[in-house]
Amino acid sequence: MSKSLQAIRGMNDILPEQTPLWRYFESTVARLLDNYGYKQIRMPIVEFTELFKRSIGEVTDIVEKEMYTFEDRNGDSLTLRPEGTAACVRAVLEHGITGGGQVQKLWYIGPMFRHERPQKGRYRQFHQIGLEVFNLDGPDIDAELIIMTWRLWGELGIRDAVKLELNSLGTSESRGRYREALVEYLSAHHDKLDEDSQRRLKTNPLRVLDTKNADTQAVLVDAPKMADYLDDESRTHFEGLKARLDAVGIPYVLNPKLVRGLDYYSKTVFEWVTDKLGAQGTVCAGGRYDGLVEQMGGKPTTGVGFAMGIERLVLMLETLEQIPEEISRQVDVYLCAFGEEAELAGLALAERVRDQLPNLRLQVNAGAGSFKSQFKKADKSGALYALILGDDEMAQQVVGFKPLRGQGEQQSIAWDALAAHLATCVVQG
Repeated sequence: MSKSLQAIRGMNDILPEQTPLWRYFESTVARLLDNYGYKQIRMPIVEFTELFKRSIGEVTDIVEKEMYTFEDRNGDSLTLRPEGTAACVRAVLEHGITGGGQVQKLWYIGPMFRHERPQKGRYRQFHQIGLEVFNLDGPDIDAELIIMTWRLWGELGIRDAVKLELNSLGTSESRGRYREALVEYLSAHHDKLDEDSQRRLKTNPLRVLDTKNADTQAVLVDAPKMADYLDDESRTHFEGLKARLDAVGIPYVLNPKLVRGLDYYSKTVFEWVTDKLGAQGTVCAGGRYDGLVEQMGGKPTTGVGFAMGIERLVLMLETLEQIPEEISRQVDVYLCAFGEEAELAGLALAERVRDQLPNLRLQVNAGAGSFKSQFKKADKSGALYALILGDDEMAQQVVGFKPLRGQGEQQSIAWDALAAHLATCVVQG
């Protein structure tokens, strides 16, 4: 017997009962970004592998262990994108839209791919909404990104379940000085470090700060602090960011061990974390990458951005039961018609109603069926009201109007008055 076909492990189908919540989340974010003046950009899922090696860093876990890389028929090494910033930078460079100091405020949405061990909230194909801003170098734009996410958490009803962590990594020069001091300190405690941290000490020592190993964390208690090595420019920038967050009233925690997993960050880094999802606590993260565009062949161009994981935030909405009632109801009105003549009239009536009420979710019964079976389907649809067209209604040119979810008796509504009646009932119902 042949093996049944299944999705690849860690790459999941999003089923019809799940997509309404995804669409609600995505549309809420899109509307918010529109209101703040951001424009959407769409990049390919596949890029040349060299793009990620040059941007993310060849000694990062993503490049070393997690990328889906393959050779195409032309012999080119291609990679399914593991994150969006590098691809966005490539796009703005290729099309010259940041040249001459042009400010660009961009956002994107789509799947990313990393070969990780699948677990709750972490998948091999996952979806992100990302945002990138180019040619603005002040703390005001850093603050705007954080303020937008704070507003989003409020609109979604999850503000009390997330916490903002902040740090500054300084410029590449100050970070280099700190790196030397950290390596010297950790080398003196080499035998106390876990195996992964010993490896990172040689390749990417700042990532040791991010370790989850309790013994290594104990060693880090007395390690040098990045704040002591910040240059004046970075310190002033960070103080400006904190002042703006204080002015708006956004609480935050300073986390000197927050370094992020990508080599291109500088100055501001931040994470929104939660304790509602178990081990996968980061729901949105980002920071400043002022040297990345130049590193990728462009002229010096400042940049800052973030990415949020859609799976984790949808899971949070479910966990905290912050799902709007209208999301679980996909149909407002269900039309039942009995007999061919009523079916034909019902189709025409439904389209006239849709012309007048384009936002009304009106489902017409398909497949005929008895009175009992059609009403069973109407109830299962979750509709608030059923419309009934039978011989009696056809003779009088009315439609039966029956509430399905609350009090109220069935009544008859004239065809030409139906749209006005539905507008009142569905809005108020």
